[in-house]
Amino acid sequence: MINRLSSLAASGTPFLVISDFKAESILVYTLEELTQEDIEFSFTPSAQLHPTPLITSPISFNTYKEQFDTIIEHIKAGETYLLNYTCSTPITTPHSLQQIYQKAHAKFKLRYKDEFVCFSPERFIKIEGTTISTYPMKGTIDAAIENAKEKILSDEKEMAEHIMVVDLLRNDLGIVAKNIQVEKFRYVEHLQTGYKELLQVSSKITAQLPNDWRKNFDKILTALLPAGSITGTPKRSTVNIIEEVEAHKRDFFTGVFGYFDGENFDSAVMIRFIENNHGNLIYKSGGGITIDSDSEDEYQEMLDKIYIP
Repeated sequence: MINRLSSLAASGTPFLVISDFKAESILVYTLEELTQEDIEFSFTPSAQLHPTPLITSPISFNTYKEQFDTIIEHIKAGETYLLNYTCSTPITTPHSLQQIYQKAHAKFKLRYKDEFVCFSPERFIKIEGTTISTYPMKGTIDAAIENAKEKILSDEKEMAEHIMVVDLLRNDLGIVAKNIQVEKFRYVEHLQTGYKELLQVSSKITAQLPNDWRKNFDKILTALLPAGSITGTPKRSTVNIIEEVEAHKRDFFTGVFGYFDGENFDSAVMIRFIENNHGNLIYKSGGGITIDSDSEDEYQEMLDKIYIP
């Protein structure tokens, strides 16, 4: 299936690709094949409708803090400097995954059968011509807080976390491309999150691919996974710690999905993610933890990200 990516890209055949967190399971569908599948996706921001009501049953703060403290010990030991810790939250909603997909207001949306749905605000990579761009998103604050934009941009912990992710993704792009540049650093976007608005901080990093990148598209994609913004740094040891401390398997959560239109490629990180676990809906969310993180703030951020826009 991985080799098929490059074959389709080289021939100019449009396709949808869906990868799990560690690129161990990669699904590829041409547009013709998608007509036979119960899969929907969109890379066009959808209209905003009324928020979808949710009842959530999150883990307790004490349970969260136990794992948070374990992560801090790994940081103190020098095994990671930034780790994106995620949790599973059972939710109840009157809507099906298909209805959630249809209602969700998001830049990027995907529904995979009756297994999961995501409505992501975060682009992964975009390739136009020979320019590859990535857009790490790191730093969140409730827009209702007084001077929220100024506070998030001046927060030293958030600045350090964002710099680490930008540096990680610069290095990742350097594996597959040249002339890496940080074109935009720490710009703020508004996100409507159901009944509240969040501000999220992103950057834009660009680089240049060789002219024949389509022939090697499989190597480009797998070299960049897992996505740095939802793992941490250094990536390999941090992924090992994630698998140790998280109470769930990520599977397709925090993987990526992307669309090749015959010439160019766009993709998103699969965050804002709901999965169907034997008839029970589970929402997976989290945030980045550094040595300066406050456990109560991080717990609240994890809760703030449980929403359907």
